[in-house]
Amino acid sequence: MVMIMVNIHQAKARLSEFIEAVERGEQVWICKRNQPVAELRPLAGKRSTPRPLSPGPHAFDVPKTFYEPMSDEWLDDVESGPVYPMSASKPASNVAERPAGYGRKGKGRRK
Repeated sequence: MVMIMVNIHQAKARLSEFIEAVERGEQVWICKRNQPVAELRPLAGKRSTPRPLSPGPHAFDVPKTFYEPMSDEWLDDVESGPVYPMSASKPASNVAERPAGYGRKGKGRRK
C-alpha cells in the first residue's frame, strides 16, 4: 500500500487527484505543519446482499383472536367505566406547593 503525505494547502489544491489515489487503494494523510491530522480513506463498499431482518429478542405471534370483533359485554364494561380511573379520588395536581416552613416570614426583607 502506497502512503501519500500532503500538507493542507496541497490537499485543497489537488483534492480530486488524492481522491482518485484513494480509489486506487493508496493511503493519503493530510498534515498540518508536517504533522498528520487527518486521513483520506474510502468508504465501506455498498452491501451486495440485503441486510438480514430478524424478529429480534422480542418476537411474538399475534393470535388469530386479535382480529376478531370484541364482545358486546366487554365493550359495555369498558364504556360504562370511568373515563379517568383516578378521578374518583382527589385529582392529582401538577402544581408544586410551597412547604409550610419555606422562607423567612418577614425577617430581613426589604419593604
